[in-house]
Amino acid sequence: MQPAGLLLAAGAGRRMGGPKALVEIDGEPLVRRSLRVLADGGCGPLLVVLGAAAERVAPLIPEGVRIVVAAGWSEGMGASLRAGLDALAALDTAVDSAVVHLVDLPGVTAEAVARLAAIAGPDALARAAYGAEPAHPVLLGRTHWSGVRDAAEGDAGARGYLRGNPAVRLVECGDVARPDDVDTPEQLARLRGAGPGLSGPGDAAAPPPSA
Repeated sequence: MQPAGLLLAAGAGRRMGGPKALVEIDGEPLVRRSLRVLADGGCGPLLVVLGAAAERVAPLIPEGVRIVVAAGWSEGMGASLRAGLDALAALDTAVDSAVVHLVDLPGVTAEAVARLAAIAGPDALARAAYGAEPAHPVLLGRTHWSGVRDAAEGDAGARGYLRGNPAVRLVECGDVARPDDVDTPEQLARLRGAGPGLSGPGDAAAPPPSA
């Protein structure tokens, strides 16, 4: 069964000066770019968690993508992840796993998502790795959702559940993607300056964001 795609896009982007979901690269908002990567990587159904400026981001969401607004989004990524997992669990369509992606990772490609999707299943627990360093996206089998939800606090997301968990499988993606996040206008300018190659593997990567 193909995994669902869960995109976390609720942050206010304070360091960026506005929600990163609205930031454009090559004329495409990051929220649409990230959903496209999940879809092209073999995920479905797709859900996106919104929060800050949800009324401005929602019109950008493609038809067929379920929108979840996290009431407690300002608490951090943990609240968004909890809201997303709750929405997945409540779907009428049976879903046994999900690839969780973050909106501020434009270097993540459909190829990276597809590598995780290929090992999807109810017991799956995996992270994309870049040079053996764990980062995003993350694959969560349904049997892990309650544990991840309970551990998701503040901006830690799934980090507490994943750290040191012997069940976590690392899936190398450094040859097809890069984990650089976009938190500031300066980082965005560098990525835009990289041109079409920004979605490919890079020689130097920023530290991966928290899961």
